[in-house]
Amino acid sequence: MPPRWSAWALTVAWLLLLALLPWWLGLPLLLALAAALLSQVARLAEYTGMLRRGLHWGVPGWLLSVLLALGGGPRAWVLTMSAALAGFSLLVLLDNWLDRDRPRQPSPMSSAEWSELAMAPIGPAAAIIELQPPTWLDVGEGVADPRGGTLHASGRVLTLADDRRVDGVEPRCCFSADGRWLAMPLMAGRGTVLLDRQRNRLHRLRGWQLCGWHAGQPWLNRGKDDAPLGLAHVLGHDDPEP
Repeated sequence: MPPRWSAWALTVAWLLLLALLPWWLGLPLLLALAAALLSQVARLAEYTGMLRRGLHWGVPGWLLSVLLALGGGPRAWVLTMSAALAGFSLLVLLDNWLDRDRPRQPSPMSSAEWSELAMAPIGPAAAIIELQPPTWLDVGEGVADPRGGTLHASGRVLTLADDRRVDGVEPRCCFSADGRWLAMPLMAGRGTVLLDRQRNRLHRLRGWQLCGWHAGQPWLNRGKDDAPLGLAHVLGHDDPEP
């Protein structure tokens, strides 16, 4: 069975399971899923999509079990619809809270069809940009800083040569060619932290991954199939900072 059909089969099985279970057994399962999402434990980050899907499809199944438990009469329908209104409202609030740090999606003109636009026969000539791939260094007990000193890592905290600390990052880093930029991946692959040491600015970019360097500036994308974008575009600026 293809993976897509397997996922749908598991989803339908989960819905039917909650519909057949007593409502007082299904409710703790849904509350456990919600608690796992709200806790945002790092080791559960890769299962976030599955947990959210389980909660979205589990609520309708649980509502069916409530309707069956109440006998299915007019009063049962009124109570079930009231529970559905409350349940789906809470789901919307939970989704909005989980997506609160998600960066604004770039316009389709710059991401979805970037390769077609680069090959278009009309309009301004497209410039081919060759990115220098990032070289990630395991900090471990120490990594030499191109601008002097040594970086150290301890758990989720990376200590820079000037004793400045950056938390919530993996013990890896990447420097730009001139040492101006320092990149650090957020825990569980949730994004990238960029430190502009010339302007002393720290950017936490959730959902964005460093894909290379060009002209001394970082370029990022949201996935291997997305177009790389300069930092100025990601931050919503018109021109790159000097």
